[in-house]
Amino acid sequence: MNGAAGGVGHFALQIAKWKGAHVTAVASGRHEEFLRDLGADAFIDYTKVAPEDVVQDVDLVVDAIGGPTSARFLRSMKRGGALFPIFGLGAAGGDEAHERGVTMSTTQIRASRAQLEDIRPVLNDATIRVAIDSCFPLSDASMVHKRAAEGHIQGKIVLTVDEQPGYRA
Repeated sequence: MNGAAGGVGHFALQIAKWKGAHVTAVASGRHEEFLRDLGADAFIDYTKVAPEDVVQDVDLVVDAIGGPTSARFLRSMKRGGALFPIFGLGAAGGDEAHERGVTMSTTQIRASRAQLEDIRPVLNDATIRVAIDSCFPLSDASMVHKRAAEGHIQGKIVLTVDEQPGYRA
């Protein structure tokens, strides 16, 4: 799981563990304790070592960073494995994936009400936890973009909407 500490990655890690997978989390070293607490079996600090240089024969790589660098994980994959860049824009390596017998999918998904209902119990009982990196009021929405641009996010960035006088939800 590349980008395991971020808003998408920390959910993907927990879902994989919930489903019984062995998970190697990739993030900067400051996130190691957080990711192990979420269930990571192994941890790679990408600032010290390139994960694709030390991990071999994996069945699945979920790359929550995505983009043009996702193809670097192809050499870590088993034939018959799958590489899923979460953000597929600019993803390259389709031909190499085919040659290596690896499925590479940049398909975007859309959540459905039924899927969200299925996951509600594990959110309610904290099997899957939501980590909050930071919160900003709607009036400071520009700060959300600034925080996201800084990177190294641990969990989700939350934008809060305060009830205004005369407003009812």
